[in-house]
Amino acid sequence: MISFKQLYYALAIEKTLHFKKAAEACNVSQSALSTAITELEKQLGVTIFERNNKQVLVTNNGQLILTKAKKVKLELDELLQISQTNKQPFSNPMSIGVIPTIGPYLLPKVLPEVRKQHPHFKLRIIEEQSHKLVDMVRSGDIDAAILALPFPIEGLISFNFWKEDFYSICHKDECPSKLQEITSEELEIEKLMLLKDGHCLKEHALAACSLQNQTQKSDFDSATLHTLIQMVAGKLGTTLVPHMALDQLIHNESELRAIHLNEPSPHRSIALVIRPNYVRTNEVTTLMNIFTEQLTNKWGLVQK
Repeated sequence: MISFKQLYYALAIEKTLHFKKAAEACNVSQSALSTAITELEKQLGVTIFERNNKQVLVTNNGQLILTKAKKVKLELDELLQISQTNKQPFSNPMSIGVIPTIGPYLLPKVLPEVRKQHPHFKLRIIEEQSHKLVDMVRSGDIDAAILALPFPIEGLISFNFWKEDFYSICHKDECPSKLQEITSEELEIEKLMLLKDGHCLKEHALAACSLQNQTQKSDFDSATLHTLIQMVAGKLGTTLVPHMALDQLIHNESELRAIHLNEPSPHRSIALVIRPNYVRTNEVTTLMNIFTEQLTNKWGLVQK
């Protein structure tokens, strides 16, 4: 009889492509894990992994089995969660992913209130890029993800809790002092610095300016908004940042100005994304309401 433990071990090996690392992740000895995998392959009559002293490879048939194993794991996880639904809300841990262009700016605004209302709630935060978080939600590795939309999330459900616009950030010496609004046509594209490829915020900023088909000519490639702000402070160009991040990014930068991007709103939406059959939807909805309330009231942000 194939056991869930065997499938769990196999999925750990697929993730690490290393028996020792997989054993450490599963908190078992390497010999116990190897024995379980060998027995699984014998029961199925299929070689799942090709391994030698240098590498571990997933076979074609093995990939089919691992794909099925992921579905089994997900169904079992949800089966176990059903037994918890009658308990007090937030009595069980929850893991939520968040992208780097949201996490540092949203979490300090909302987590204190979550802790206040649910002091015993154990929340695990994982920061990753959007495409990785979507895969993690689908596979059941995390419960939900906080993403900026639009973004491909086929097969998942989104709960939008915030909409916002972008602001052009420039040095005060390089932009008119009385300017309150700026259109994409008024932006100096050759001076515009955005995040490097792979960050959805860059795609959203380009879309807001209708610049998706234009190639950036900036010599600077950054992975963080904080670095871009420092480059603007050094008079090396301008950038675009979301409303949510303004207070943290330019609070202590008296030399910088934030000018609203006067293009059709909203420029991006923030949402909690879950699987269709996720059994803790009520708790996700509660979190969403807390997030919206804190962004709207406590921090003085106005929902677009």
